[in-house]
Amino acid sequence: MTMDPRVPSRDACVLYDVLHRRAQEAPDEIFALFEEDPPWTNASMLADVRRTAAALQALGVAQGDTVVCWLPNGPHMVRFWFALNYLGAVYVPINTAYRGGLLSHVLVNSGAAIAVVHAELLPRLAEIEERGAVRTVITVGAVQEPVAGLEHLDAATLPGPDAPEPPPRPTEPWDTQAILYTSGTTGPSKGVLSSYAQARAMFGHPEMPGMGPTERYMINMPMFHVGGATLLYAMLINGGSVAVVSHFSGERFWSQIRDTQSTVVFLLGVMGNFVASRPPAPDDADNPLKTAYIVPLIDDVEGFRTRFGCDVYTIFNMTELGAPILSDVNPTLRGTCGRVRPGHEIRLVDANDCEVPVGEVGEIIVRTDGPWMMNHGYNANAEATAAAWRNGWFHTGDAARRDADGNYFFVDRLKDAIRRRGENISSMEVEVEIAAFPGVREVAVIAVPSEISEDEVLAAVAPVPGATIDPLELIEFLRPRMAYYMVPRYIRILDELPKTPTSKVRKTLLREEAITAETWDREAAGIILRGERLSQGTSDHQPVKG
Repeated sequence: MTMDPRVPSRDACVLYDVLHRRAQEAPDEIFALFEEDPPWTNASMLADVRRTAAALQALGVAQGDTVVCWLPNGPHMVRFWFALNYLGAVYVPINTAYRGGLLSHVLVNSGAAIAVVHAELLPRLAEIEERGAVRTVITVGAVQEPVAGLEHLDAATLPGPDAPEPPPRPTEPWDTQAILYTSGTTGPSKGVLSSYAQARAMFGHPEMPGMGPTERYMINMPMFHVGGATLLYAMLINGGSVAVVSHFSGERFWSQIRDTQSTVVFLLGVMGNFVASRPPAPDDADNPLKTAYIVPLIDDVEGFRTRFGCDVYTIFNMTELGAPILSDVNPTLRGTCGRVRPGHEIRLVDANDCEVPVGEVGEIIVRTDGPWMMNHGYNANAEATAAAWRNGWFHTGDAARRDADGNYFFVDRLKDAIRRRGENISSMEVEVEIAAFPGVREVAVIAVPSEISEDEVLAAVAPVPGATIDPLELIEFLRPRMAYYMVPRYIRILDELPKTPTSKVRKTLLREEAITAETWDREAAGIILRGERLSQGTSDHQPVKG
């Protein structure tokens, strides 16, 4: 069979082939470290995966079938994921925070007849009536009360032979490896169809920094999230190793890095600020970390690099893509997400898919020069697939601008943009400036209704431990740093911002709560900012105190 040279070989990306290659080349080399379980060598991993795959096959799981995995990070999640892909079946991880209608939605959408479930999550299955095709649950942990109407099997005692029969045909790079569900911030979660080739394009491609065979990635993102799943898979493909921890912890971060001798890490959302805002210690640079991906890019990259002795990169990516934008090492351009990676093409367009001029904000749309390097649709959702892929480009729903040198700057989710009295405001640009205020640990900026028209700007802010934030001081700090109309009217101070299990701030909850009784109102405090009318030049801040 003649292969398109732009499509990776099975040996380079398909799990069945990769596991056998690793076990043959370096059987005693460690692939995975876990917090409370023995490490996996390449040989022991293959043997364990084959036993689990045989048990699943005995239950009827076949090539192309979908199976839900509702588990926390750990060896069970990896074992069942790899066993499913070993059979050519489709891995469907779901968020351990799901319950109620959202849980029901993803179970129905997945089409899975079998779900591998942590025993402590079973009561949530009992709470919902509609579970789609699910009839059998394989439970990890002690079951307190079975769920009526479902067959329960213990993951520790699954029957079956030691080795499965091979798939009826070789699993190919373009086959669906996983269905990864989006966060659902703009509607019901969509199941992203992801191929083995896409998994390799995202982080497994050899050009990606920190992904070589001598590196160890600390997986502190959930494996139901693209930041956990694809990074772990990249290290499997490239001959590296991983250290799997249950969750990100700002307090334990550096001890985990040192204990596991991890050399690479991914810090998403507030995670980068958590690490950077920790009190300095004399041994900050005494660690094995060599590479940190930080998304979005923190303000003081050079300070992070010199303090911790590691290189910094940033990217633009989402579950549906293959990391099409990557920065140079230790980027100096504030707020950049990098330049287009080879093999990808990007346009910034208006609502009619017409390209916007350099320097103007448009929606990011993407296509690739090779097949299967991005998602191949949304599971059982032809309408959403068609809308996202209109005109032959994938529409991200993210807004960005590009400079004359080809550097991209993420602006906002299109649905997160704020419009105040005729001016469009990027919540991210406001967040970057607020994050630079001393004592701020994390911030989220949202639109709230204005009593006049359109929106007002509300900033929810959490201080570093032991610090206090004076709203008046924050406003004075922001005035010279941004246009007057961007300065928040409302400041809400919280101990910690509400977050998803993937450490993304839950802006939907902040919007629902909106202006609370304890929210500080700049205008109620007598500070009104207006643009100065000038005959030439741009407007400036002119406070009017009432």
